[in-house]
Amino acid sequence: MKAMETFQRPELKERAPENKDLDAAALQAIAQAAINVELFTIPLYMVSLFSIQGMHQITSGGNNFYQGRLWPGASPSPDPENDPVNPTNALAFNHFFSVFIDEMLHLQLASNIAKALGVMPSYTSDALQDKNYGWTCYDNTTVLPHILDFQDTIAGYNDIKVKLDALTLEQNRLFLAIEENDEDAKSIIDPSKIGNYFPSVPFENWSTGDTEANLPMFGTIGWMYKCLWQYMEIVYTDKTSLFEYVFNRGTLERDLFNAHSSYHKPEYPLMPTMASGQIIVPSAMENILKMINAITDQGEGSGVAHWIRMMRGQVEYAPVQEQFQPSEAALNFDYPNYTDTGIEDNPSGDTVARSENGGLDHHDRFLAINALLETGKVVTWDQWHASGNQWTADMLKTTGYDLNKWPLPSAEDVAAALNKMKADANNYETFSQVAAGSIAGITRVLSDFWASETTSFPNPSMYGSGDRVSICWAIFGQYPDITKGIVDKTPGTLYHACQALDIDSPDNSCAPVAVFHSCRGSNDCKAEGGCGFVQLVGETKVLCGMKVLKENLKPVPPLQGILKLYSAPSDNTCTGFGGCAIPISASQLYPAPDSSNPNNAGTMEVFDLVPPTPVKLGNIEYSMGDKVYDIAWNAYIEVLKSRNVNPLPEKPTVDSDLRLAFPPST
Repeated sequence: MKAMETFQRPELKERAPENKDLDAAALQAIAQAAINVELFTIPLYMVSLFSIQGMHQITSGGNNFYQGRLWPGASPSPDPENDPVNPTNALAFNHFFSVFIDEMLHLQLASNIAKALGVMPSYTSDALQDKNYGWTCYDNTTVLPHILDFQDTIAGYNDIKVKLDALTLEQNRLFLAIEENDEDAKSIIDPSKIGNYFPSVPFENWSTGDTEANLPMFGTIGWMYKCLWQYMEIVYTDKTSLFEYVFNRGTLERDLFNAHSSYHKPEYPLMPTMASGQIIVPSAMENILKMINAITDQGEGSGVAHWIRMMRGQVEYAPVQEQFQPSEAALNFDYPNYTDTGIEDNPSGDTVARSENGGLDHHDRFLAINALLETGKVVTWDQWHASGNQWTADMLKTTGYDLNKWPLPSAEDVAAALNKMKADANNYETFSQVAAGSIAGITRVLSDFWASETTSFPNPSMYGSGDRVSICWAIFGQYPDITKGIVDKTPGTLYHACQALDIDSPDNSCAPVAVFHSCRGSNDCKAEGGCGFVQLVGETKVLCGMKVLKENLKPVPPLQGILKLYSAPSDNTCTGFGGCAIPISASQLYPAPDSSNPNNAGTMEVFDLVPPTPVKLGNIEYSMGDKVYDIAWNAYIEVLKSRNVNPLPEKPTVDSDLRLAFPPST
């Protein structure tokens, strides 16, 4: 009974009602801090994940555009132990990849919890980034945002730095510390500093105007969620509760992982991923409890639900770790094993990496990675370059290369471009901004994603950001320095998407780095996008939304003779309609406009993007296998003709090294 009283904390059940606004401010600050913490892990983990040396073959919805082609960057392996090149790399990548995907799930869960608690999530908090989207939280600091300052730890830990780096034993120490549970964290904090951590609820010296910047340090991610829950449990002497006071019934929550459709099965069918779909307070609280437990169970391996249920007087509790593991059958359906000739029955690398690691918490997965690193057999891109390697055409070829008849640049040209890009030191800064811009494109969209039902999650952008990080490692043997952010845009400037497409100053220049981004849905202004994800425009009066095509990421076929109009590359009329990827990869080809009849042509609208209203000039067509850059050039010439430009510029005869180096988005 004495232990029960310790958990029950009567002072949280008989609180004065005048503290409601004070307590609401603290609860909502923790909710935003949880978003910050989950978001913090994603670029950090991504940079080290893609430092693992490897190649991958791009497949694209069953077409054979990239038959026989390999691209720089590792990917999940369907059979890591028998990988023909480096089984140790394959195993390390699979372990790490599964953690990376879990962290995106955790960000979704934290965001939905925040929405249920009346918080509009922010993904550009000062705790992580500066105003130029520079991730200052990784700038060789000692602080895990909201959690721990390594300067307050004992010898053996007080030299850990929060920084971007390759996957090394040193960097893995940081990852293990991030995923520590309460017991382990308390053992490494300097006893004289322990009072700065593991705060009690309600917080001392808290004010109603305080934000997440004023929160105490929690010591562990698990303790942060314990504090969140304790605030949710507060009951006042007027018989009301804090949760009822802040609960945002029916608010917009988003679900990427458990969405159900003809092309996606719920990946975690045994666990809730949203809270406020239940308008009844007890049901919503139970959902949030399970979501918190999923985050902490997957992360540090000791979900806080047992502690919470004891606090609530529910002493009977059975571990439910299995419900937080992804369904292998759903993963096989959602992420099929694409090949050049179709879909194979064998599981994909995505499925194997996540299903085989689902029973391990993140801390244990990083311990497994640690053991692999200790063998000395994990090879990272910086080591690959330090060994004197240079790119050759054969590195970019695999079975079927000579059978590929699509209009792609040769492997020789791509290899030469990769080597030339490395030779110019100025290119490293460009590629760092490419990666920073890619990630910024995602975080900008996320805020709208949780605010508006018409905003779609930029899934291709998330995958494309990995390509941008990988290619920087592969070319330079260095991580992309995303701590410096991106270059500011000049207000009122009409930017362009790629090589020689500048309306105002025709020359051979590429797009300015201020508008670099990775993929569909993440460009934030007109004329800033273009590649193979064709955007359905529909009626021209509905131009400025975030509508995207869903079914297999392909255009839908025309319905009963009704002409479907698509957005031309580099000529999109506003945010989100640009397709993807600036600059446009020289290898980017269009899929069939009508998957049921690949020989059909697709129709694109062309505009002169003059302020304040774009002027429609007409239509152009594209077909399966057309180069995206060629179609962008055709749209560009139509605009110049409408402006009576004479003489018209000549199309570049050589793809820029930058465009050759970038892999296509698929």
